[in-house]
Amino acid sequence: MDLGIAGRKALVIGGSRGMGRACAEALATEGAEVVIAARKAGPLRTAALEIEAATGRPVRTVSLDITTVAGRDAALAACPEPDILVNNGDGEPPGDYRDWTREDWIRALDRMMLSPIEMMRLTVDGMMARGFGRIVNIVSRSVKTPQIELGLSNGARSGLVGFVAGLARQSVARNVTINNILPGIVASDAQREHVRGLAEMTGRSFDEIWAERARQNPAGRYGDPSEIGASVAFLCSAKAGFITGQSLLIDGGQYPGTF
Repeated sequence: MDLGIAGRKALVIGGSRGMGRACAEALATEGAEVVIAARKAGPLRTAALEIEAATGRPVRTVSLDITTVAGRDAALAACPEPDILVNNGDGEPPGDYRDWTREDWIRALDRMMLSPIEMMRLTVDGMMARGFGRIVNIVSRSVKTPQIELGLSNGARSGLVGFVAGLARQSVARNVTINNILPGIVASDAQREHVRGLAEMTGRSFDEIWAERARQNPAGRYGDPSEIGASVAFLCSAKAGFITGQSLLIDGGQYPGTF
C-alpha cells in the first residue's frame, strides 16, 4: 500500500531509539523527509546512519531537550513546517507515590504532557493552513490500565490524552488528524529500564520479571518496536484522514475490557 506521504516532512521526537526510532524508519521507508530529535547526539547519529542504510533515505538529526523552549525552537528550526509530528519520550521510573515530590510531578508533566501539547500548539495551525497534518503521540496503555507504581506517568499521559480529545475535533476538517498510540509491553530500551526499576523495587531478578511479563500477555511475547512504527506510519498516512482523536491499544490483547 502506498501511504501517500512521500516527500512529506516528518519530525520524530525521541527518535534515536526504541519505538521512536522504529517510527522514523517506517516513515523514511514511505519516502518521508525525516528529522529525528533526542537529547544525545551520539545515539542520534547512530540511529540516522542505521535508518539510512535500511531505507536508502537521508535522515537529519537535532540534539535538544524538548522540555525547554530552546529545545522546541531547535526542533522546528531543523524541521520547519512539519507535515507529520510524532511526540515520543520516556516515562518516569516506577516508584511509591508517597515519595514523590512536587518537583517530581512537575518534571513528569513537562516531559509527558506539556511538551507534547506545546509541540502541537506550535505546529497544528500551520498544518491546517497547508491542508495536511498528522500528529501521533506515543503514550502508554497505562492510561487505560493504570498501575500504581507508574502514577507519575499515568497522571501526565492521561492529561495529554484528554487534551487531544478536544483538539483533534477542531483540526480534522482541515485534514489534520491527532491520535495516540497506547503500547503495551514492547521490547524497547524503555521497557528494559522499567523492568530494572521493578527488580530494584521488589528484589526479584530482571530475567524473572521479564519472562513473567511475556507469559502473562495473551500473545505470549513482547511487541516489536517495528510493529509500533508500522501502526504510526499508517496513522500518518494520506489513507488515515478519517481517523482522529483515537487512542489505539497495541498490547497483544492484554487489556481485559471490551471498549
